[in-house]
Amino acid sequence: MTTVGVRAERDTWWALETPVGTMVLVGNEAALHQVLLPGAAAEARPRLDRALESRPPVLAEAEDQLRQYFAGERRAFDLPLDPAGTAFQRAAWFALEEIPFATTSTYAAQAARLGRPSAVRAVGAANSRNPLPIVLACHRVIGSNGRLVGYAGGLGLKQWLLDHERRVDGEVQ
Repeated sequence: MTTVGVRAERDTWWALETPVGTMVLVGNEAALHQVLLPGAAAEARPRLDRALESRPPVLAEAEDQLRQYFAGERRAFDLPLDPAGTAFQRAAWFALEEIPFATTSTYAAQAARLGRPSAVRAVGAANSRNPLPIVLACHRVIGSNGRLVGYAGGLGLKQWLLDHERRVDGEVQ
């Protein structure tokens, strides 16, 4: 995986190559704010036109942890996170941390964990806007019927991530 970055406004935008394509990490000295999946990362290319030789330690650590995840060496992330969103969205996103590696849950279960069992659609809408995919693993949320539904990176990527985690989990146990 290779990396390149550019300092844009107060955040640093740092690109890295992964097995699923180029991703972009966005953050500053204090926290990781966004992980752009390959499709969205391609749209961010204009912000990456001036190479940086270094990046904030938070982005360096995020890059290291993502590399470990893709290498099958990491099951959870330990990073300072500060995604921009409403209180409900942030609660929904951080509830994703409760879904164990290599398992799936449903939008209904996520809504129940939030104490809002009737907010299934709102949870789905929040997950669709998750600015920290993979780190806050919305790819582990599926429909109540057991089918893959909705993922900003596309259902193919969602399936790839789930398969990757199951392969890693099978190798570890």
